[in-house]
Amino acid sequence: MATRQSVGMRFGLLVLCGVASIAGLAAVARSGSPELASLAVQAKSAPPEPLALGSDAPDFNLPAVDGKTYSLASFKDAKVLAVIFTAVHCPTAEVYEARIKQLVADYRRRGVAFVAIQPNNADAVRLDEMGYTDLGDSLDDMKIRAEHRQFNFPFLYDGETQAISKLYGPVATPHIFVFDGQRKLRYHGRIDSNPREALAKVPDARNAIDALLAGTPVAVEKTPAVGCSVKWLDKKASRDAELAGFAKEPVPLEKVTVADMKALAANTTGKTLLVNFWATWCAPCVEEFPDLMNTWRMYRRRPFQLVTVTINYPDEEKAVRTFLETQKASARNLIPTSTDPSEIVLALDKDWNGGVPYSMVIAPGGKVLYRSSGRVDILKTRRIILASFPDDDYAGQNAYWNGK
Repeated sequence: MATRQSVGMRFGLLVLCGVASIAGLAAVARSGSPELASLAVQAKSAPPEPLALGSDAPDFNLPAVDGKTYSLASFKDAKVLAVIFTAVHCPTAEVYEARIKQLVADYRRRGVAFVAIQPNNADAVRLDEMGYTDLGDSLDDMKIRAEHRQFNFPFLYDGETQAISKLYGPVATPHIFVFDGQRKLRYHGRIDSNPREALAKVPDARNAIDALLAGTPVAVEKTPAVGCSVKWLDKKASRDAELAGFAKEPVPLEKVTVADMKALAANTTGKTLLVNFWATWCAPCVEEFPDLMNTWRMYRRRPFQLVTVTINYPDEEKAVRTFLETQKASARNLIPTSTDPSEIVLALDKDWNGGVPYSMVIAPGGKVLYRSSGRVDILKTRRIILASFPDDDYAGQNAYWNGK
């Protein structure tokens, strides 16, 4: 918000000097001033302001996860309409899912309609912003989340053009807009006063809805919306820069012995390990490798480590290195010193049946949380990993992923 406000202040100063539009800023930028050129770019890409109180609800015509298309007319009989901008990847949006479902359950019979809109462009979400999620913000990912969490409200996708989101102006996810029977905006902001449900003492959205149902003024009409910033299309450049950065990361390859693997099995790292056994000649191994690398990039700022172990022979190291480099595999990669690679796998798991790919999730201390023969179920694997993390820097996430 500070950056946004500072841009607004500088823009206002330029207006006072006679530069009252983006076109004017562009003209000033062409004058050769680097500072003003930078300001022109910032003003052009500034996020939209939230819809003004008292405004009419902007109409929409958006696809939903249930295969239908919804508009304002879909909710024409509702006494009150709540439009919630929320996301899949955002940890704050995740911990509010149950509360949104409860709102719907509590008010549906009282004539209140709820619709959720996902505003983010999936290509603008960096992988390092996905450390608390199993999925991104595409329509397909939305469908998976809605089914997995049994959403009881329409969940609409606006990430392609973000045209509707720009009209409403959500600043974060979640951000709720509450409209009266004439579809005038009477409240917008947070759902309640704290993402930690136990600390949420003020039910702001409920208070607004109750007031509208009672025909009384909304006492508090606007509050800050706290959560993940909306990933507007211009943030795709940041995602592209992240992807380009992966190519510059070193690709390690260590030689590993049977003793090393036994030590790995004990997992004294304090991190959850995802260990994947693979080979260059194994087609399913090659196919699943990008999913493994993306999982590593998503969670590597959390207490997590990916270890890949090839069962190629030592004299095939060059081919192994070539493959790993094409994958930009910056995780920990191992190759056996033994000419009997099966010894390496059996040192980690004596019940291995001999096939690759083969994956294991190992908790700190050595407890095996998951085994997978054949191509890994990446969503199931990610959910197990997420459930294994402590509430290290976002209290409530452990409970969310453990279904509590």
